[in-house]
Amino acid sequence: MRNIKNLVEKINILKKEKNAVILGHCYQNLEIDEVADYVGDSLQLSRLASQTDADIIVFAGVYFMAETAKILSPDKKVLLPKLDAGCRMADMVDLEQMREFKAMYPDIPVVCYVNSSADVKAEADICCTSANAVKVVKSLNVPKVLFAPDKYLGSYVGSQVPETEVVTYPGYCPTHLAILVEDVQNMKAAYPEAMVLVHPECHKAVVELADYVGSTTGIMKYAKESDAEKFIIVTEKGVVDRLTRDYPDKKFYLVCKKAVCPNMKMNTLDDILRVLETEENEIFVDEEIAAKARLAIERMVAING
Repeated sequence: MRNIKNLVEKINILKKEKNAVILGHCYQNLEIDEVADYVGDSLQLSRLASQTDADIIVFAGVYFMAETAKILSPDKKVLLPKLDAGCRMADMVDLEQMREFKAMYPDIPVVCYVNSSADVKAEADICCTSANAVKVVKSLNVPKVLFAPDKYLGSYVGSQVPETEVVTYPGYCPTHLAILVEDVQNMKAAYPEAMVLVHPECHKAVVELADYVGSTTGIMKYAKESDAEKFIIVTEKGVVDRLTRDYPDKKFYLVCKKAVCPNMKMNTLDDILRVLETEENEIFVDEEIAAKARLAIERMVAING
């Protein structure tokens, strides 16, 4: 049987010795929080890490998140505990496909969701997160934008910014798309007084059932600040795990058992200890690509603050 306490102690000792910072995405297994210096969404974590004096960043997340951390912290060593932990949405568009998408609609600004590779970000005019996508598109003040890679977040943005036509790339998050209307309806029937909090990566018909639509951190903030006591959480299971732990006086219900991202659950404390010991699984991003991708992220940050 694994000794969690022993693993945590070893990691914390190594972290101090090597001047490392550990980032944990809120879809990760709950055990990761035992050693994480910061827990949150991917871009927030990368920005926080870039502001530290750490020499090493260990990113408990998926590949594009570690790439983003490297883009924002080029002088730091970035390690990914599981090198094969990819994002199924990000993998739906590569550099060539992104260029083909742009070629179909020349001279149209490109908004790129941060859930994408460095190559794809480098082809964008500006990046966005699920929290600020509406604000980013509004800020461009143009009649048409291209949005990649998530068609469902893109269509949600289009519904919130009717003055701009949002042309979406046909990518999606398989975990969020596995959540069906009937899943939400069944939970509502079981817990009629519960509020429904939905991530905008879900299907439009699911989003329409929401009392609140928001990013991962938006959902967590809303649940924390709301006077309501019961919530149906329509996003990945890690959010329910953390809300249940942090707010024991409230009740949180996962919308369905399918709402689990297998890639996000790949990282363990054993993996974090291993990469801290060996410094393997280092992430590298081509300097020219990183510079272009950083510019797209910085444009977003300038708008969002």
